Amino acid sequence: MANITRSNGHRLDSIAHIQLGVGTLERPNPDDLSFDLGAVSASVVSLSAEIPPDAMTAQTLGTERAGNGVIIDEHGLVLTIGYLISEATAVTLRTAHGDEVAGETVAYDYETGFGLIRALASLNAAPVEIGEAATAMPGDPVVVVGHGDGGGSIAAQVVAKREFAGYWEYLLDEAIFTTPPHPNWGGTALIDRNGKLIGIGSLFVQETRAPDEHEPGNMFVPIDLLQPVYHDLVTLGRVNRASRPWLGMFTTESSGHLIVAGLYSNGPAERAGLEQLDVILRVDDQPVRGLADMYRKVWSAGDAGTKVSMTVLRDGKIMDVVIETADRYTLMRVSRPH
Repeated sequence: MANITRSNGHRLDSIAHIQLGVGTLERPNPDDLSFDLGAVSASVVSLSAEIPPDAMTAQTLGTERAGNGVIIDEHGLVLTIGYLISEATAVTLRTAHGDEVAGETVAYDYETGFGLIRALASLNAAPVEIGEAATAMPGDPVVVVGHGDGGGSIAAQVVAKREFAGYWEYLLDEAIFTTPPHPNWGGTALIDRNGKLIGIGSLFVQETRAPDEHEPGNMFVPIDLLQPVYHDLVTLGRVNRASRPWLGMFTTESSGHLIVAGLYSNGPAERAGLEQLDVILRVDDQPVRGLADMYRKVWSAGDAGTKVSMTVLRDGKIMDVVIETADRYTLMRVSRPH
């Protein structure tokens, strides 16, 4: 397994290096807001998760993860970004009042990226009101709310809404990008001018306005993606549909080329003979034009388990590799209680 730079999903030892270059983070002035920031902040908890060393995601995300979660119902259901709790065997929530409560994983949806946790005792806080991400537009002021121990709340601005393709086989048709970046972004609440939740913090990114414009900030998963899958997630632990084919590899774009950056040990791509630094040229004899295009071609080939042919360039030679894809739900540790 290749070493992948890790930052998203982990509490940083120091937040100073993120603040460099973006100036002092501005705290929202409660008097300038049309909603009760204190009440919203009370709905955000800190989250820590423990993952076994032999878990598949331990290779890339580590065995100790920390971030935030947002209370979304009266019964202690907490919404977060799923990579924080993937394969977790223990989850601890800490409220704005300092109380620590154990939680159990309810679901992690690989397609949206959302994760759900149920608190096993009262969190003594009201849920945040859910809004509509579709109403947020570039230029709109927002507040990014995290737990106080991880940076609290900062004033920010929506700078773009556009497609996002992640190297870990992840694609959003329209993600929300904000600046400046929150120091502990994972699972933060993106709050609109009306005090409603419109997104969940996922990543620190260097290019927010456009892929070629350097301006650090955060990427948020739009809350609108939750409603269509919500019932299945809370009742079944996953969405009731066939899984997408999973390759088990990390792919990066560089100078117009798609390059294999890493492979899950004993994952589908590694078993098929794909190697780090292979340059991907075609999927099922169709040229690929960027990471998002590659994902869509793989996913359109069929459900998980289908075979996908990849044409790659390796050491100056072109070769075909046939990958028998997998359902990642069957390979990851399932920690959801039964």
